[in-house]
Amino acid sequence: MFNLLPRDTVFFDLFEGLARHGINVAQFLKELAEKFPAVDGQIQRIREAEHKADDLAHTALHRLDSTFITPFDREDIHTLVRELDDIVDNVDALAKRLHLYHVTAIEPLFIKQCDVLIAATTALSAAVHQFRKSRKLSELSPLLIEVHRLENVGDDTNHAAISKLFDGTHDPLHVLRWKEFYDYIETAIDGCEDVADTLERIVLKTG
Repeated sequence: MFNLLPRDTVFFDLFEGLARHGINVAQFLKELAEKFPAVDGQIQRIREAEHKADDLAHTALHRLDSTFITPFDREDIHTLVRELDDIVDNVDALAKRLHLYHVTAIEPLFIKQCDVLIAATTALSAAVHQFRKSRKLSELSPLLIEVHRLENVGDDTNHAAISKLFDGTHDPLHVLRWKEFYDYIETAIDGCEDVADTLERIVLKTG
């Protein structure tokens, strides 16, 4: 037990750190959308958060490779780390393209999707923190259900946004740009649900 506890603590610290970076980049993306076109500061903050998340992911995978005893299955740890990091990576990829593609204005439904992403990453971070304290599905379920609910809200908003894009009033370049932007933020929101599913699977296996 003396050797197991520090290893558990370190892994959970890394999971929580990755989840917090998910909230950070979601908030920076909302600020970017609201302050557009003055986006350089927010893009840089997202870039820095992405680097820090990558560092945490690399640390977690290195520890996974070098640690004999882990708090649960190695494959599940690897999946959890990758999925948490993917959320941040998708926001970073989106932010860079908003600058590179010479966007002139932000779509209103994009800002709504930013709000959904902030709420989803916040609920997910709370679930990751709860996961450290308890392996009881009954105690984790309310947060996981909230992530799933927000993913459904994101789906509905995305469908409305894509429908508006293809209503025939926009030029083709606008449609191409914004279809890609909406795809990235939808993938980030879906990524929150992926992590929620992974947490649920781990709890069912280990509880």
